[in-house]
Amino acid sequence: MKRIRMWLRELSLSQQLLTIIFLFISVFAGFIFVFLAPAVHNFSETEMYRLLHNSQESIISYIKNNPTELPDLGYNENDSINEIVYDPTASSFSVLNHTVIPSELSEAMIANAQERIPGTQDYFFVTSQVDSTTGETVKYLYSMTELDDGRFLISVMGDTYRQQFSKSLMNGVVMINVLFVSALFVLLMLWVGTLIIPLNQIKSYIQKIRNDEPATLKVKRNDEIGEVADALVDMETELSQEQREKQEMIQNISHDLKTPIATIKSYSEAIKDGVYPYETLEKSVDVIIEHADRLEKKVKSLIMLNKMDYLEDQAPAGENLAMNPVIDKVLLSLKVIRPEIEFERDTDEDIYFHGEEDPWRITIENLIDNALRYAKLKITIVLHQDELKVINDGKLIDEDRLSSLFHPYEKGTDGQFGLGLSIVYKVCQVYGYRVQAENLTEGVCFHIWKDGRHRRNKRRVRKEA
Repeated sequence: MKRIRMWLRELSLSQQLLTIIFLFISVFAGFIFVFLAPAVHNFSETEMYRLLHNSQESIISYIKNNPTELPDLGYNENDSINEIVYDPTASSFSVLNHTVIPSELSEAMIANAQERIPGTQDYFFVTSQVDSTTGETVKYLYSMTELDDGRFLISVMGDTYRQQFSKSLMNGVVMINVLFVSALFVLLMLWVGTLIIPLNQIKSYIQKIRNDEPATLKVKRNDEIGEVADALVDMETELSQEQREKQEMIQNISHDLKTPIATIKSYSEAIKDGVYPYETLEKSVDVIIEHADRLEKKVKSLIMLNKMDYLEDQAPAGENLAMNPVIDKVLLSLKVIRPEIEFERDTDEDIYFHGEEDPWRITIENLIDNALRYAKLKITIVLHQDELKVINDGKLIDEDRLSSLFHPYEKGTDGQFGLGLSIVYKVCQVYGYRVQAENLTEGVCFHIWKDGRHRRNKRRVRKEA
């Protein structure tokens, strides 16, 4: 069975259909010859004996009403049934149709009559004669009934009539089945055609995409094939968008790395030549170190993005990271950037998030660093179970930019590019959280949550309203 399945997988849909139809026809032919033909034979034989019985009933009724005479049926070459009255006392046959009965058949009838079996008995007799038309031996079917006066009424029918009836019945049954199979074949071919055409369109579409050729796919179907086609188009659109974003990201990264590298190189060459760009050797080296730190930060950001891509399908389940200590570490290192900014905290105790410390630390660093860049006087940090908010009281973000803030190297309001918010988005995505930027009445909120928490907050807001 396994080999058959493997063999079928190697065939096209048309070949599979033809194979199924061939097997169906083979089974159908076997059914006809093994089951249907014997059934038709038995049915036709039963019908012939039923005709003989009906014919006898009419003759017996006539004889009962006219016991002194026999009906004269006359000769008719189209009659399929011959009626005979046999008198065992006189050993004589009276053929009511005026036909000739073969001697060997009459001898068989005499032998059957001597058995004197009550009721109507059915017999089948094969003669030694050969039909000149068909080349087959001549056969007869006959029914014998003993009358009240001891005579026997015998109704005889040649087997040729039964064979003709059986053949006609068989031909009719076969013809009906052939028409049914033919109609089924046509319908299956049309159905397979409706499958093959869109599948070939999908195949051609995929090949063009693979070869980076312009391609369109329009499969107007509401079934699974239509869903696959729509999914392929959506996937190609997303992949194209990702490819464009990657190319743009590479260009931005190249540009972003080029500046500190060029600065470090030029300043190093100047110092080597005895020229100090910033008055003294110490100040010039400090500038080189500053640009090296910038370069290191950008490289770490790229490494973090790649790491989160790797962890996307491997992040373990569970909430295993205490968030308050992480926030404490980040605030300790970033407060000195703008000492005049007030930090307000609304954090619950023993709050755990799912994930590793390093990605979440970088996420919080990026959010607070971004808030420090735009805050006027205050930054608020809110931490509840499955929810983190970093709020600054700075300028609102344009509504048309809110959805694109987390794209790599998205340009900020001050014209700067970066990977910070894209890392935030990636970390949240990997660990099963969502993130979005929201404009408040005064300021901007970067909100991280899990879906259940967000729905509970919405219900709470509606109740308070």
